[in-house]
Amino acid sequence: MNGQYVADVLPVVAGDPVERLTSLFDLHYNRLYRLARRLAPSTDDALDLVQETFLKAARFPKSIPVGTANEEAWLVRMLINIRRDQWRKTSVRDHHDKAAFGGRNLASGGWDPKAALIAKSAVWQALNVLPPRRRAIVVMYELEGLAIPAIAALLGISIITVRWHLLKGRRDLTGALKVYVGEHQ
Repeated sequence: MNGQYVADVLPVVAGDPVERLTSLFDLHYNRLYRLARRLAPSTDDALDLVQETFLKAARFPKSIPVGTANEEAWLVRMLINIRRDQWRKTSVRDHHDKAAFGGRNLASGGWDPKAALIAKSAVWQALNVLPPRRRAIVVMYELEGLAIPAIAALLGISIITVRWHLLKGRRDLTGALKVYVGEHQ
């Protein structure tokens, strides 16, 4: 993507919104894609998430703050909000479903590709247990390697709140994974 397709849906506003959106895309696409890849279960879902973020930017160009750090924070918040909405929809749909791995046994012995896939799925399931904001914070800190102050700035919350969510998220993940491992031993 080079930004031209997204720019076609821009309303006419003062200045050159096409150039601004192209600039936003060029500056922030890689960072947003890396974050989306950590939040979404597949590459296609991550690409869709980034595309929806830039479509939202194209629809509301006046709401994007000026300044590289502010723009990035706005885009990250939009991406996380879009993903949070997706998690909520999934949660409502799957409210009464049972765990996807019930009754399966892990292969005994060393790690094999099947066991690795099951382990990866278990981690994704454990992450899905977390509330959306907490999951986003855990992903940004543990997988993206962002510092706590950077996460606080991007999400517009205090450093103490980020630390609290990180602590609770780690505890929740540990509990969810212990339950999963206990069921499959």
